[in-house]
Amino acid sequence: MTMPSPPGGVRLVSPQGRWVLLTAVLGSGMAMLDSTVVNVALPHIGDDLHADLGVLQWTITAYMLTLASLILLGGALGDRYGRRRIFLVGVVWFAVASLLCGLAPTSGVLIAARALQGIGGALLTPGSLALIQAVFRPDDRARAVGAWSGLGGVATAIGPFVGGWLVDGAGWRWVFFLNVPLALVCVPIALRCVPETRERAAARGGFDVAGAVLGALALGGVTYALIAAPERGLSAGVVVPGVAGLLLGVAFVEVERRRAAPMLPPQLFTVRQFSAVNAVTVCVYAAFSGFFFLAVVQLQVVGGYSALAAGTALLPTTVLMLLLSARSGELGQRIGPRIPLTVGPLLCAVGMLLMTRAGPGASYVVDVLPALVVLGAGMVTLVAPLTATVLASVDVDRAGLASGINNAAARAAGLVAIAALPLLAGMGPQAYRSADAFDAAFRRAMPWCAGVLLVGSVIAGLTVRTAPPAPAVPEEQPEPAERAAAAAPEAAGAAGAAGGASVVHEGARHGAPCHPECTYHCGVGAPPLDPGDAATEPPAGAGTPPGPGVSPGPGAEASGLPGPSGLPGAERPGPEGDREP
Repeated sequence: MTMPSPPGGVRLVSPQGRWVLLTAVLGSGMAMLDSTVVNVALPHIGDDLHADLGVLQWTITAYMLTLASLILLGGALGDRYGRRRIFLVGVVWFAVASLLCGLAPTSGVLIAARALQGIGGALLTPGSLALIQAVFRPDDRARAVGAWSGLGGVATAIGPFVGGWLVDGAGWRWVFFLNVPLALVCVPIALRCVPETRERAAARGGFDVAGAVLGALALGGVTYALIAAPERGLSAGVVVPGVAGLLLGVAFVEVERRRAAPMLPPQLFTVRQFSAVNAVTVCVYAAFSGFFFLAVVQLQVVGGYSALAAGTALLPTTVLMLLLSARSGELGQRIGPRIPLTVGPLLCAVGMLLMTRAGPGASYVVDVLPALVVLGAGMVTLVAPLTATVLASVDVDRAGLASGINNAAARAAGLVAIAALPLLAGMGPQAYRSADAFDAAFRRAMPWCAGVLLVGSVIAGLTVRTAPPAPAVPEEQPEPAERAAAAAPEAAGAAGAAGGASVVHEGARHGAPCHPECTYHCGVGAPPLDPGDAATEPPAGAGTPPGPGVSPGPGAEASGLPGPSGLPGAERPGPEGDREP
């Protein structure tokens, strides 16, 4: 079918532009809804499948495991084989896996289907953003990304309410069946209205499959050991997988250091600001994931809430983020990131400690709501500046990759937290079946979450710079042919998934500061993927940086810069030359 506008030339206000935006929102909305609706259903899943707490943990962590391990690879696949194609594969895969989750007769089938669902999420989540970056005109992309993040935030905010309504009505299986009709709407619209785009042949490189597999196995081994430990103790069935996971983690680091084109470039972590903010991210999202996993069960098992009431009770946190995150981002730009990233975790810690009052017979208005409002205020304070600081810590050509790594780090931290927190709090396999036992364990768990947030606050206060250092004035570069000839002996094969120019320090490569395009932040499980955008005013002497989607100039195709997915795999698309033949 001949499209009315080529890739890179679609206007947001055009009919085609609106259909493209709807496609991206439907796809990402499936994953965003899933990140919040399933938690509400956990007690009902346990009762129906006669499952213990470990099964409930695996219901969440199996999905997070494959999603966190493969999300960087998913973006690269789209850049290589076609962004629309991989996005559609992800949507269909996610829907089929959701159907299997809803039909699961046993807990083992449910856990396996959830792992498959995470693979689909790893394909469609970066793919939805890649469609916007590749299809819309450069001057429309910021507005398109803003609309995408805002509508996605709405999906995240209403997720607990929708999940509770479905669980109390049709049953917990409809939490998963919900994704099927969304996919049935999304797929034909994408086929009809979204043009195919892919990476030019000149920029193609290998995929870091070994890194992805090692990362998944490492996380899987550690997760298994942590979840099994409360029931099996320090038996061989716990110690061996745990040690194996740690050793595989070491192997993963070594593979990434030695590969010419790693999915997780070690050079990025030589940037102090980038490493510091990712450390804060790990602490913050570990606490968030642990809290929301336990809080919704606490409200139902101990507080006697229905699934709908429990889901509705948690709305203040996400609504506050949806309404105030844009202003928080503006404040962070004015005063710098150190104060928001130091104060925000402290507010969240206070909110979680206040939540210990939500015991038997607790009043929602007096005991629960104040805790959630304080927690929401802390999340508003820190999430938008955190994303902006990650993007500002690297040059604009690697901003999308930095965002992808930050997103994956948050998901991995949440995965480990959900696996470890019940062990640390002394929750037995049947704890969620007893109101008294779960309430006591919940009260022990909240100080752990608050302590992790306190560590994040201290890291931010000691290591995060108030403002990034002024970008260095770039040295005069040789012509592309001369540069390629000079670099060939040292960097043979470095072009590809995530190779190319190394990051020396913030902004040092191109001198182009970067700010976020996502205006609304509502993800409680991970920071939003954000492609980043060059500031309109480049630093003195830095020249004019390329805008988003504009070809960065001669030789960029050989640099292996991140593609429009924001993840490794391709150059930023221009309006011509990358359309599917």
